Amino acid sequence: MAAKILFVDDDPNILAGFTRKLRKNFSVETAMGGEDGLGAISEKGPFSVIVSDLRMPGMDGIEFLNRARLAAPDSARILLSGNADLQTAIEAVNRGYIFRLLTKPCEPQTLIDALTAGIGQNELICAERELLEKTLRGTLEVLVEILQLTNPEAFGRATRITDLVKKIARAMQAPDLWQIETAAHLSQIGCVILSDEAIKKSYRGEELTGEEKRLLATHPVIASELLSHIPRMKNVAKIISDQERSFQDTGDGKVLPGSRILKAVLDLDRLHSTNIADCDALVIMASRAGRYDPNVLAALQMVLDVEPGYEKMSLSLHEVKDGMILDGDLFLRDGRLLVAKGYRVSMTLRERMKNFLEKPGIREPVRVLVPSAMAKTLSRNTP
Repeated sequence: MAAKILFVDDDPNILAGFTRKLRKNFSVETAMGGEDGLGAISEKGPFSVIVSDLRMPGMDGIEFLNRARLAAPDSARILLSGNADLQTAIEAVNRGYIFRLLTKPCEPQTLIDALTAGIGQNELICAERELLEKTLRGTLEVLVEILQLTNPEAFGRATRITDLVKKIARAMQAPDLWQIETAAHLSQIGCVILSDEAIKKSYRGEELTGEEKRLLATHPVIASELLSHIPRMKNVAKIISDQERSFQDTGDGKVLPGSRILKAVLDLDRLHSTNIADCDALVIMASRAGRYDPNVLAALQMVLDVEPGYEKMSLSLHEVKDGMILDGDLFLRDGRLLVAKGYRVSMTLRERMKNFLEKPGIREPVRVLVPSAMAKTLSRNTP
């Protein structure tokens, strides 16, 4: 099959000439100007070589080829330039936007030779990328197999969470989906330093020894260090190293979306291990102020397609907890309204309530909507 070449120019006669002279040797597509050229890359690509004239209205050839580099990085890019624009074109070549620079008028054989060289460059880039991807894929498969053999419990957990992590990332339209999915697959690889029994105890919420706690706390860092030596895995390693960081601790903005997703899904898996249903698990997680990215929790609820349940209760002030919702207006003893019905209890509200506890005081009991899982806990603790 003939290599595909895209020619971009603002002169239809020149484009027709390229098609007429080169169609025996190449599969030729043409576009009138930079915007149409970008559209052709999106709709008709990939192209082995992209050729553009320098002087075009609106978007010149240098800008077009720079944007084409981002849209189709594997394509070789050739710029056609008149002698008067030579210095500008040379600067573009030096910045790395362009594979070859040809001056106009260009002899047909010179153009054919440049296109042939561009096709060779494209084939080399594609072959190197394919080799790297196969090598990377093979390396990751070996790591996963090692985890499966050495710690089946950790492998099982990584397998369980990966599909849900991927669904949440898609729902949030997170960039670099493959990095997030890979991080989920390898999130437990650092657990090779732990015994299978210690992992089981951790997942069941059982007490660990001091040494087991220390090793468990370091497993994300161990995994990150293992992966940081593999090409293209820097961000994957970063996602894994931050998988246990709470959202309130990520104000520096350096924690990747993948880490926030991984944190929520790993905690959900821990709740599942204690036989807590999805709806109750979501309520519990929502009550943990500051631990999770609210956008991740919203996506998690959408993906699980559950609506957290609530129970109506009348509680004393000291029983009111974060995550509950006021089911009636909250009044001071002197009749003034403190908070209206529908307000979700938070640390801010509880601090405000403290200011009025002694004088003038707050009317009790407080009517609230209590998340189902929290209501069960309250019921068990009630004499």
